[in-house]
Amino acid sequence: MLELSLAEIAAAIRARQVSCLEVTLAAIEQAETAQPLTNAFVEILADRALDQARARDAELRAGRLRGPLHGVPLAHKDCFERAGVSMGVGSKLLAGSAPRTRDATALMRLEAAGAVDLGRLNLNEFVAGPTGQNPHLGDCRNAWDPDRISGGSSSGSGSGSAVASGAVYGALGSDTGGSIRLPAAMQGLFGLKPTYGRVSRAGCFPRAHSLDCVGPMTRTAEDAALMLGALAGPDPRDPTALDAPVPDYAARIATAAAGSRLVTLADPGPMDPDIAARIEDLLRVAADLHGPVARRAFPQFAACDALGDVLSKVEASTLHGHWMAIRGGDYSTAVHSRTEPGLHIPAQRYLEALALRARMLEEFLATVMDGADALICPAIPIPVPTRVEADMEAAGRVFPVVAALTSWTRPFSYLGLPVLTVPIGLDRNGMPVAAQLVGRPFGEARLLSLGAGLSAALGWSFTPGLPARIDGDAA
Repeated sequence: MLELSLAEIAAAIRARQVSCLEVTLAAIEQAETAQPLTNAFVEILADRALDQARARDAELRAGRLRGPLHGVPLAHKDCFERAGVSMGVGSKLLAGSAPRTRDATALMRLEAAGAVDLGRLNLNEFVAGPTGQNPHLGDCRNAWDPDRISGGSSSGSGSGSAVASGAVYGALGSDTGGSIRLPAAMQGLFGLKPTYGRVSRAGCFPRAHSLDCVGPMTRTAEDAALMLGALAGPDPRDPTALDAPVPDYAARIATAAAGSRLVTLADPGPMDPDIAARIEDLLRVAADLHGPVARRAFPQFAACDALGDVLSKVEASTLHGHWMAIRGGDYSTAVHSRTEPGLHIPAQRYLEALALRARMLEEFLATVMDGADALICPAIPIPVPTRVEADMEAAGRVFPVVAALTSWTRPFSYLGLPVLTVPIGLDRNGMPVAAQLVGRPFGEARLLSLGAGLSAALGWSFTPGLPARIDGDAA
């Protein structure tokens, strides 16, 4: 059961081939088995999940199907509020805090679609960091190789270790500068950062409100489409959640990529040879499926990264300034050193970063995306680092590690565009390599369809809990 995709297990439950309780029991057993290896969970909410599964079975017997996720076990990083459950956000400051009084909107919508919540997942402290390492809770480790990082900050969010180890079929993450896309890229999964405002963030602990997005991490593009369909839409609790039409993403997975025009960046910059080779393989496949892939320049790419960094630091320091003043010693070195500088950035610089955002987006769409539907680029330009190599608590390591891992993800967060991480092969260490598909605003349906087709054409195959492979080519 646990080797099936979300779409497959949901269909089996609807057909009464397996019960929600049976699937949830198997998921709990796998989560407990994998926990010593991955440290993905902060808390497995077993009793709560089993009660939900029994209720879903009773609903099916009564002829009620909640939605496309009915009875499917998911899990989510510990930055989403759950009624009656504490939320620690990977920190000392909130550890053991009072139980929350209501669910985050995203969790409410997944429950309305029938999902079962297996528990709280590990993450970088205060959703800040690209590695999945946490000095308070212990590192969340990569399900492919526990000596390597899982990606962050949505590290344990199934996108990384819980989904890759086979414990759950999908998970939520939040993405400020890559925290959905990086864990997905490092563990052979599909990670979708939606258009800014596509999914409500109400009840999700923030990093930077001008950048934060909530989205799914799954084993297949179709699974991400099913989750996004349940999540998307306006929300009175979140004024940034936009009232835009929500298509049936799953129904369009086979057709929305038709006629797509693709581009890539002309000067991708430094990149490990293995990553570069996999990207070139992808570009050849993309050209075979969709026609020539144009190479275009975007001189403002580095500026988008820098401007997004200003927004992130200032908004994070505004949130944490009081806590850092009275309990600064309870912060990790990495999070304190990345947040405190925001207190010293002049208001003028922050307002410039906000004011330039629309202009930068307009320029990107008018140049790079002129006549195009999606951009192909790397997700991470280096192989998945070891936990020792990426240890941000070591002296002088914070900013080099962040820059090395997020150089390709943060610019698109600043632009607010939808981005899908797609697994495209393996590197010399047998670890996943991933690409990003960057779309136009609200272009998620096309990205998901493109991702499904491109990964299939590359022969990508992934059995959770076991090594992944590219058919006919171990590298």
